Amino acid sequence: MAITNDDPAARPTNVRWAVFALAFGTSGLLYLHRYVFAFVKPTLAKEYDLSNTELGQLDSAFSLCYTLFQFPLGIVADVAGVHLVLSGLILVWCGGLAMLAWAPSVKLIWYAQATHGAGQSAVYACVNRLARMWYPPALRTTLQGAVGVLAGRLGALGSSLVFTSLLLGVLQLDWRAAIWILVAVGVAHLLLFAIVFRNSPREHPAVNDAEARIIEGDDTPTTGSPLTQTRNVSEGESSSPAPERTTVRSMLRSMTPRSLVNLMCLAVQSILSTFADNIYSNWIPLFLAQVHDLKFKEMGIYSALPLLGGAIGGLVGGILNDYFIALTRNRRWSRVGVAFVGKGLAAVLMFASLFFYDRPYVFCLSLFFVKLFGDWSLTTSLGVVTDIGGRATASVFAFNNSVAGIGFITAPIVFGYLADRYTWRQVFVAVGVTYALCALSWLVIDCTIPVVRESSSTDEPER
Repeated sequence: MAITNDDPAARPTNVRWAVFALAFGTSGLLYLHRYVFAFVKPTLAKEYDLSNTELGQLDSAFSLCYTLFQFPLGIVADVAGVHLVLSGLILVWCGGLAMLAWAPSVKLIWYAQATHGAGQSAVYACVNRLARMWYPPALRTTLQGAVGVLAGRLGALGSSLVFTSLLLGVLQLDWRAAIWILVAVGVAHLLLFAIVFRNSPREHPAVNDAEARIIEGDDTPTTGSPLTQTRNVSEGESSSPAPERTTVRSMLRSMTPRSLVNLMCLAVQSILSTFADNIYSNWIPLFLAQVHDLKFKEMGIYSALPLLGGAIGGLVGGILNDYFIALTRNRRWSRVGVAFVGKGLAAVLMFASLFFYDRPYVFCLSLFFVKLFGDWSLTTSLGVVTDIGGRATASVFAFNNSVAGIGFITAPIVFGYLADRYTWRQVFVAVGVTYALCALSWLVIDCTIPVVRESSSTDEPER
């Protein structure tokens, strides 16, 4: 019997949106947990008599392990699949956060931060791989922006408002008790992810052929194509091939000098962007406590303003990327234009915000706009990695983020030193200069040069 439009088998299922929700929740939870340390810094400084430089060294424990484990675990995600790797990472990072709540000494806090960093290391590499396998091409950058930036910034916002203003400020919980609550939320999310997620649409028992074709970019039935053959419902099997797998050897053989140079240019941009972004993840709460003597309730609210700007910027950046690519049919310069303008405006506004340095609410409000423009180019970075990564997307993302770890490791040391030796004003000047250099670096990045040559030309992004 022919399948009609009224037949349920002809209507696509919606599992892709459940997977999107899982990725969104993972990204939000990651930043909710990561930003906690920034808000307990003032308390730790008093409890253990720590300087800003010493607090920066604790930040670097997280950054060092975050950097070291990204690339190898990104390769594992490409080879073994996201399901196993990401489930393990969530477990490890929740363990690190639990160690922070338990740790009775600075030495153990260092190890807790290191464990937390290792657990969060390859999460976004896995999420980018997930995006390639589960998001329809026409919406991919928008959805990546929603997950990678909007969700992350909302998670950070939750750390400001829920963890700091509510749990610590209003309810006046001990910071260790508040962290244990967040650990419980993380474990619940881990169980949900492990049960619901599968590595690809074709592996998921609840995805029908119509939805699989939408995700693959082909929503019209075809015959004879192995990617669009209908599932054998009675046997619960599919005749379509298994999801793409790769090996380290095949990736290395498929790389060219031109693709390596382009990847290095992207890495330089990522180092600069990560360096600048560290001011929001690790230092704004301490700045507000030391310079303006704010307590937990006000500190959480003021710190939330730039994070809200980043959340909006991430979503807007994804929409702008997809819009200009569709409008101009020129992928490279659409991405470059969005990113260059975003980081350039962030630099200008950072310098302008220094006029309000002595007024914390107005200063943080101005940082709302700095972060908004700075983060819409972050979405562009996610899109470029997917463009050039191909079947090695998780590995390329992990490599790029590992190199970007140079900025992640050095920023806490540099910012802590500047704050101790000079003033916090010099810290924000350094961030503005970094934004300007980051904007210029986008002019030499070409998202149409794949890192790994695909076996078919159809996998290459359009120019």
